[in-house]
Amino acid sequence: MPPLQIVWFKRDLRIDDHRPLLAAAERGPVLPLYIVEPELWQQPDASERQWLFCREALLELRRALADLGQPLVVRTGDVVQVLERARRQFGIDGLWSHEETGNGWTYQRDKRVGLWVRQNGIEWIEIPQFGVTRRMRTRNGWAKRWEAQMTEPLTSPPAGLPVLEGMDPGVIPERPCPELPLDHCPQRQTGGRSIGLGELRDFLQHRAPRYQRAMSSPNTAFTGCSRLSAYLTWGCLSMREVLQTSRKHSGRGVSSFESRLHWHCHFIQKLEDQPTIEFSDFHPFMRGIRHADSDRLTAWSEGRTGVPFVDACMRALRAHGWINFRMRAMLMSFASYHLWLPWQESGMHLARQFVDYEPGIHWSQCQMQSGSTSINTIRIYNPIKQGRDHDANGVFIRRWCPELADVPSDHIHEPWTFLAGHPAPIVDCTAAAREAKERIWTIRRSAGFDRHADDIQSRHGSRKAGLKPTMSAQRAHRRRRRLPDDASMQQLTLEL
Repeated sequence: MPPLQIVWFKRDLRIDDHRPLLAAAERGPVLPLYIVEPELWQQPDASERQWLFCREALLELRRALADLGQPLVVRTGDVVQVLERARRQFGIDGLWSHEETGNGWTYQRDKRVGLWVRQNGIEWIEIPQFGVTRRMRTRNGWAKRWEAQMTEPLTSPPAGLPVLEGMDPGVIPERPCPELPLDHCPQRQTGGRSIGLGELRDFLQHRAPRYQRAMSSPNTAFTGCSRLSAYLTWGCLSMREVLQTSRKHSGRGVSSFESRLHWHCHFIQKLEDQPTIEFSDFHPFMRGIRHADSDRLTAWSEGRTGVPFVDACMRALRAHGWINFRMRAMLMSFASYHLWLPWQESGMHLARQFVDYEPGIHWSQCQMQSGSTSINTIRIYNPIKQGRDHDANGVFIRRWCPELADVPSDHIHEPWTFLAGHPAPIVDCTAAAREAKERIWTIRRSAGFDRHADDIQSRHGSRKAGLKPTMSAQRAHRRRRRLPDDASMQQLTLEL
């Protein structure tokens, strides 16, 4: 057997529009490989709901590759050790994969793989998967580059893959490691390309016209949004094929959907450019201003804050592994402002809850909704008003908070005003929001704050939003033209 081309599948679980797979097949026999990494699944942002979605996608990927001739090979262990065994047994001519902007653990793992290939004289060809540019020096021209990447022709799967005789395909395990906590998520989406394609077709043919109206309320979002975010996160669908398919349709809903595909990559680019934002505030003046409170964090994460709409959203998220953008923003805002919790802690809980957890989007948005970016408008969501705006009669609240089933609609958003002895929320929402706003604005008025904010805007801010290079110029420009800042995509775009 000649030396192999190893195609390392990560979060790109498909054969269509998979450029590393096609390019590797043109060079020689391919070993399609997925490595179950126990240490990855022991990280604090990992959850069983994510693994189960991934596993379902792997099962379908294995069948698709088998139809080409060579099934997916699965091994469990450390990536470098698995690759070293393959090198000694078969020889490796090339290692192929998509670029990944993952969490801090995968970043360090990829650095180890990079060192290993250099030491062994193996070429590692990484190909962009999203419209994200590696080693980018400036944001200028980013939108044009994104458009050029996303409109490139889609690649077909290889015509066939030679069978690797005697190659044990390995087991796709029920669990990636025994340490991963059980995580009951009864209403989560099922992984796999075929279901993702079905969601895409159904959305564009039937749901897109009401997308803008349906996306904000949790009563309509579960069936009104595209529900494609998890399939993009795990690479069951490619961003390129989703965008190009959507452009075969028209309408305001489709246009709004396409803008979110753009912003999906815009946020991932931030983590690609600055991996530390997973752990540390964008702005140095925002570091360490909040305080851990385990009781508040537990009440929030379990949907027991006493604020009905907040609790209903958290409970729905726990059951579905998904909730719409505005509710994600409200949950994060409530934790960061009303409860004054560090975004790293509340964000880690949400990361585990989201089946569509995408680190590049998630951590930028956690900071954005916590006021830590310094280049975004401070948005403190009023959870009572949000409930009245998006669940006026309390339908959603009663579904997820059955203990409030008998509360009249006039009082469903503040049941403590109706039921004698009903406990008040764990914080006074009005007073907590006012205090948080005062704290944030005190920091923003500090000497030297704008200088750091200018640097952040220069490095990460959207050029498409029409921003000026300095904070003072930005504010004057917005006053004159009433243009939004980078938070013009103020909705939390963790989902589609």
